[in-house]
Amino acid sequence: MESSLLDTAAAAASLCPAAGGRRRAGTTAGFLSCSCSSRDCRVSASYSHSISRILSGVRSAARRKLFRADPGDLLGVANWPEAGGAGHQQQQQHWWAALEHNFVLESTDDEYGGVVVDADRLPHDKAAFARSLAASLSYWKSVGKKGVWLKLPVDRAEFVPLAVKEGFKYHHAEESYLMMTYWIPDEPNMLPANASHQVGVGGFVINDQMEVLVVQEKYCGSSLDGVWKLPTGFILASEEIYTGASREVKEETGVDTEFVDVVAFRHAHNVAFQKSDLFFICMLRPVSSEIKIDETEIQAAKWMPLEEFVKQPFIQEDHMFQKIMDICIQRLRKCYCGLTPHHVVSRFDDRTSTLYYNVAEPEDVNCSAT
Repeated sequence: MESSLLDTAAAAASLCPAAGGRRRAGTTAGFLSCSCSSRDCRVSASYSHSISRILSGVRSAARRKLFRADPGDLLGVANWPEAGGAGHQQQQQHWWAALEHNFVLESTDDEYGGVVVDADRLPHDKAAFARSLAASLSYWKSVGKKGVWLKLPVDRAEFVPLAVKEGFKYHHAEESYLMMTYWIPDEPNMLPANASHQVGVGGFVINDQMEVLVVQEKYCGSSLDGVWKLPTGFILASEEIYTGASREVKEETGVDTEFVDVVAFRHAHNVAFQKSDLFFICMLRPVSSEIKIDETEIQAAKWMPLEEFVKQPFIQEDHMFQKIMDICIQRLRKCYCGLTPHHVVSRFDDRTSTLYYNVAEPEDVNCSAT
């Protein structure tokens, strides 16, 4: 039996010459079926059971947390060279290379000592995925990897329970995938948490007649019934604050605008789904006046005199909204400077980012404080 396992493992370690030593994708059966026509490269089906035993040994070793066990222990080979003995290191490297090339999930190293599994090259069936995942964890532990990022597309949703069984945790989900993580070292988990904030914008649009563009939302709480408010919404993925503010105003009212500056922002916690919320109030200059509402979200929209807007009980009885309007009015009087966007490149990541800051002082030195 020992000789049989040794021969089987040797066959697994010897990649087909016609394949150029490349890693074979797919199931174990796919690995056992060589594509070349040479009879010598055909692995008999009788090896399938032995390969399964090899992987079973890998899974058992992983569960016993033999992070740095000899491959001989994992494969159940009795005549493995003793540690420090002749050929031990070379044989060990040979076996781990065989395991990596034939059973470990395709992945790339990240810059923090972890791995990111290639979601486009996952096995197609549950049994093959379960075997490869167990073998992969054992291998990554043996080479000292830390965090594992496993992205499972919607069409691989059946793999989720298998990953959970191996100890993977949910990280975040999007419409097309679930991201899961696994922390290998026996030390505090250093993987970054899921995004903690959502970002919203409100557009303070005022024309030359000192009229503010306001809306009544179709779906709102009872506290907002009959209230005229600023157009608001959420920033989209990879969208700038200044473009998002103009887009939201356009979508809700049909009015085109130019971004002026950010006059203030609010930071709140435990809002939607226990996430924190950043809300930016932006001053915008209208470049059109005709209103055409989005009837799916907005009940009504109009140009309202600033004085009438500010006198609404909704604003007068709320300290935060009252303060926001005070700041906006000071901005109109040029007694306050908002933050304007500036594109900068940092050597930290060699990417263009948007830095918001003010570049001017209030023009009227006699402005009174709000």
